Amino acid sequence: MPQFIHSQITVSRVALSAFLFSLFALPLGCNLLPGKGEKDSNTKLQELMKVPKLPDLIREATMVQGLQPIQVIGVGLVNGLPNTGGPANPSQFRDELLEEMKRRDIKDPNNFLELDNTALVRIQATIPPGARRNDPVDLIVRAPNESVVFDLNDGWLLDTRLRQQRFLQNKIRKSEVMAVGTGPVLTRGSYTPGEDGTLKTEGTILSGGRIQITRKLGLVLSPEYQHAKTSSALAAAINRRFFFFDGTTRQGIAKAKEDDFLEMETHPRYRNNIPRMMAVIQAISTAPESSATQIRLSELASKLSDPTTAADAALQLEAMGESAVPILIDALNSTNPELRFYAAEALAYLDRTEAIESLETAIRETAAFRHPSLLALQGMDHQLAIDALMRLMNEASIETRYGSFCAIRRQGVEGKSMLGGKALKSFYLYQIPSTVKPAVVVSLRDSPEVVLFGDSGRMDIPQFLRGPNGLLLKPDLSEPGKLKISRFQVNADDKRVTVSDSLASVLGGIVAVGGGYGDVISILRMAKAKGYLSDQLAIDPLPAAVRVYHRDEEEEIESATDEASNNAAAQNDTSDPSVASTADSAVSE
Repeated sequence: MPQFIHSQITVSRVALSAFLFSLFALPLGCNLLPGKGEKDSNTKLQELMKVPKLPDLIREATMVQGLQPIQVIGVGLVNGLPNTGGPANPSQFRDELLEEMKRRDIKDPNNFLELDNTALVRIQATIPPGARRNDPVDLIVRAPNESVVFDLNDGWLLDTRLRQQRFLQNKIRKSEVMAVGTGPVLTRGSYTPGEDGTLKTEGTILSGGRIQITRKLGLVLSPEYQHAKTSSALAAAINRRFFFFDGTTRQGIAKAKEDDFLEMETHPRYRNNIPRMMAVIQAISTAPESSATQIRLSELASKLSDPTTAADAALQLEAMGESAVPILIDALNSTNPELRFYAAEALAYLDRTEAIESLETAIRETAAFRHPSLLALQGMDHQLAIDALMRLMNEASIETRYGSFCAIRRQGVEGKSMLGGKALKSFYLYQIPSTVKPAVVVSLRDSPEVVLFGDSGRMDIPQFLRGPNGLLLKPDLSEPGKLKISRFQVNADDKRVTVSDSLASVLGGIVAVGGGYGDVISILRMAKAKGYLSDQLAIDPLPAAVRVYHRDEEEEIESATDEASNNAAAQNDTSDPSVASTADSAVSE
């Protein structure tokens, strides 16, 4: 109540300015009786102080702020190259890097840039909405034309600071440090064959960056609703629906910072889906629960039964919270897969286990619903959700298997422990039981990892296989079922190891002689191309985030999508027909 009393006596900046202007605009010598000018001023002031009528839904009065990704860039130095680097030519990038090196007290930076084992690179990262300090982020690495480098493979990016840059008033303006990055470079040439030289001078560092800021989310009120009491009322409506316990008290996620702005905290349940959280917040009704709530529930139930309005109806029901659960559960009995999906997705974000079976079916049967269903299951803190994801790793669709794997792995330390990963130098190796045809998956985002689904086979090399960076694999003629792995490099001791020809042992052997994640991917790709690896090999086959659902053609689309997802022929790599490309090319459109 004190909050609302204070709001009533608060006037906007515009209203206060108008009031002061009306006082000083009075002509000298006039009497104290109100004239026409004073009446007009008072009328305008009353109009400005008038509290706008609240809309039915928050989205009718607000616009979302903070959903755009932020691009940050920097100039860095890759070190430890096997004499494939070189000096950086004079340029603004070299000057910028030298300035950064001097700031960090690096001795003799000019000579350091002349070494053959270093290379100047440009670094880019994308900070997503709702990011928190110390969140990991992938880095994009590119060698500019001014950098003399032939191959970034096997190199290590030294600590690099990334900032947002804008060209304002004929000058480049830089922000504070928004991310820092370091780590081993995975070049495009490791997973994409070809003669293009840029394949060896461009790459990524998976989760190599650490975000240094916490991004704020918010709602901006439309001009006609900008009033202190309105912003407070909207914040109160949001906090009735979204709150969490900070250890001592119940805390709402919305704060009315200004008469035209609401600041939002990220609710823990929506940590992995910020856009949905903001969409649900905007679908909240401004009116508290009353006798009219049942009328609204009935109207939304009717809309939920119509495919053309079901998506928005489910969103509004999710925004209503527990009172909408019975209607959403009833919708799970629909014979229409689209309606079942919308209801199940909303129930999942309400942490209702009734959603799990329908989401599992949607992931298995409908490609267009696969990504959002996996995202909904990923955030459910319940063993039944984990059990469903484990079952989905027995599906023939490789994107279903790997998408389910990632949904578990992204649950942090607990997820990784469930999957039983093993750290091998710069990547993780997972062996996942599966009842379908064995497959090998390598990741190009988030986490450097190799996942072996099912009983992985052998690497059957008849004579030898020559890999990058001096790697050589050949059979041990004295002992069948064994492979000799060697690595020869200039100015380094030769390394040799003998391992079994099982895939897991071969990968461990490559690491034992000093190979990295990029070398492992290259060996797998080359072995598959030559027929030495019988298992399916898939490069980052995650479900596409955006797919079109055609209501009249879902069966044909699903069939075509899964066929493309499981086809061992590369969609984007005609020179290497044995490698499955990313599932992003297999959209249901």
